[in-house]
Amino acid sequence: MPVISAPHEFNTEDLYVDLRDMYGYPLHLKCEGFNFAGSIKLKAAASMIEAAERSGALTRESTLVESSSGNLGVALSVIAAAKGYHFICVVDARTNLATRKVIESLGSEVHTVTEPAAEGGFLAARLAYVQRLLAGGPRYVWLNQHANPDNWRAHYRTTAPQIEKQFPGLEVLFIGAGTTGTLMGCARYFKDRPQPVTIVAVDSVGSVTFGGPPGPRMVPGLGTGVRPALLDTSYVDHVVHVPEADTVRACHTLARGGFLFGGSTGTVVSGALSWLAEHRPGQNATAVAIAPDLGERYLDTVYQSSWVRDVYGIGVDGAPAAPETPSARDTADVQGGDAVDDSHELTELPTGALQS
Repeated sequence: MPVISAPHEFNTEDLYVDLRDMYGYPLHLKCEGFNFAGSIKLKAAASMIEAAERSGALTRESTLVESSSGNLGVALSVIAAAKGYHFICVVDARTNLATRKVIESLGSEVHTVTEPAAEGGFLAARLAYVQRLLAGGPRYVWLNQHANPDNWRAHYRTTAPQIEKQFPGLEVLFIGAGTTGTLMGCARYFKDRPQPVTIVAVDSVGSVTFGGPPGPRMVPGLGTGVRPALLDTSYVDHVVHVPEADTVRACHTLARGGFLFGGSTGTVVSGALSWLAEHRPGQNATAVAIAPDLGERYLDTVYQSSWVRDVYGIGVDGAPAAPETPSARDTADVQGGDAVDDSHELTELPTGALQS
């Protein structure tokens, strides 16, 4: 029986869901949402904070600052509460309301960016606000999850070895791409091993991470408007882009089986199934997909029938909705703002992780 004194000391590493009966494919889903932050981001948050503490960049007088679409913000809030740090999480109007409430309930401060920048959209606006905070004095410390190597190191040390332990004959690993911390940590680990493992990155349509055309995205988590500085595509074998409507369909299929997962998990599962159907049809491959989070924070979006109908024009069963519906870009009252294309030409984020 685990006995802990701090929330970040606990994480369930060995829980997998066998999706064969549900989908007909030999796919195991590694569940990363069973911790006090509710997502895989607790690992990266702990890793980056501990590294900042060791370097002396983060002290008791510091104020942590981070731009987040949600899950990392919650994870940092959990650790900040446990360690007594002041934390300011910079989000935008697309962040789930439940997520913002969790961050505030843990004692951290939420700053919501309501207007996109003229170039770069909401992401650029969030980063600009972070830079304004940093200019306010040396007490502000930005961990910069998009460029901080301690993000991917967390998964090199923990997530990947645990997968290898449970599945020593692993053939294919599916990983969602956001900051690409999980992707890079796991990919680097398995590329360092003697047994070949096919690494498949799963991204959202509209994300520019792998050079795809920019487009509006409404589900927070996976996908970016700026290519992450952590990404090294030499470690990635295949990339699958998933339309958000397919993300919703996958989430609702899983929910009808009793598994309430988050939007990122729906994207990964949808991408994994399409890749297996194309590349390993009828084969009994040993395949694992990483489920980053659970679904409670998506009840007002992915699992809300009116939201799904208004944004994607489909019912929760995936069938086209009967009424005429506006496009995602025209849905101004969804989660407090429009779907916004936040892509631009930058190839990496501003430097200065841990700068103050």
